[in-house]
Amino acid sequence: MLFLQGTRDEFAQLDLLREVVRKLGDRATLHLIEEGDHSFKVPKRTGKTEADVMNELADTFQQWANNV
Repeated sequence: MLFLQGTRDEFAQLDLLREVVRKLGDRATLHLIEEGDHSFKVPKRTGKTEADVMNELADTFQQWANNV
């Protein structure tokens, strides 16, 4: 299982998600988008564009899928 999570997502409690991932062990991977909200939008102060974030998500998924 791959979990993609923004660190500012108001709809998920990151501490609970981390615990679930820990309990799942090798069956789960958690990738955090720093400063990302529920839609993975990040503040301008990060210097990342929406395309940067989408590329990070796509690259993360591709790497994960290659290992399944």
